[in-house]
Amino acid sequence: MSLSSQEKYEAPKKDSVYELLSNHRRRYVLHYCKRNNGSATLSELAEQVAAWEHEKPVEEVTSAERKRVYTSLQQTHLDRMSDAGVIDYDGDEVALTDKAQELDVYLDIVPASSISWGLYYLGLSGLAAAVLFGVWVGFVPTDTVPAIGWAAIVLTAFFVSSVAQVLQNRRYRLDRFERPP
Repeated sequence: MSLSSQEKYEAPKKDSVYELLSNHRRRYVLHYCKRNNGSATLSELAEQVAAWEHEKPVEEVTSAERKRVYTSLQQTHLDRMSDAGVIDYDGDEVALTDKAQELDVYLDIVPASSISWGLYYLGLSGLAAAVLFGVWVGFVPTDTVPAIGWAAIVLTAFFVSSVAQVLQNRRYRLDRFERPP
């Protein structure tokens, strides 16, 4: 008995994803297509990738720089991305597939000065546990703020932290930047 392609879906293996994203040109293709409504021509990609590589405006890219990138994309990178199922590549047209969205988790940008959200929530949980334990044993006064008030403060802290994390994640998505990091 044979399963259809939808029934036997497998998540991409980490090693193959890391190999696919290990080359900056492939990451640049993803970035450019994401910023360009999911598609681009090979010529547009070659021009923009060459500009990013040489850190200059597209207008200043030489034909030799553009040709090197064009050839590399055409002969190597786009075929690999197509084989991985993250783009549809037909002649000069390149379009992201739904599978490309699965790579977003591997492309998250974490600012260097940022603390890990897991570590942040661990600390917040420890602080919340200490406050609630203090209320339970009577170390934290409940005269001015009742026990339910302390619980509401803890809940509010988690809610505000969650909103901050969602906003930060949206702000640091790969397609939010003009030039890929």
